[in-house]
Amino acid sequence: MAAPAMRGSVAWIKPYEDPAAGLPPLDLITFLFAYHDTTYMGVDRAKMDKALFAALKPGGILVIADHSARPEDADKVGKLYHRIAEATVRAELEAAGFKFVGSADFLRNPDDPRTAIVFRSPIRVDEFVLKFTKP
Repeated sequence: MAAPAMRGSVAWIKPYEDPAAGLPPLDLITFLFAYHDTTYMGVDRAKMDKALFAALKPGGILVIADHSARPEDADKVGKLYHRIAEATVRAELEAAGFKFVGSADFLRNPDDPRTAIVFRSPIRVDEFVLKFTKP
């Protein structure tokens, strides 16, 4: 913090439940490989998702990428494997008002059984990318 990596950079540390407080409405939010962490950190994800929704302009975009868990694992393996089920993320964000736009497959690996911690997986981890919009 005393010597930022980029000249003129500012640390912006906010709670998950109110991540954009004090900012003007945003065009784009990216949430990369950390949504699973909120499953074991005591974060009120419904409140967080609603705050992300409120932070965007109408027509704004939310992109989420994370490590895939098996569908039956839902949000129960965030701490154990650092994964979350894609359907769980999608359902939670749609419940907050987001409209699902689409997904991308460039980080997918169908050979991943999704039963190993992502940091020690013997193969490339299956990961998902989801795009949502604020209507």
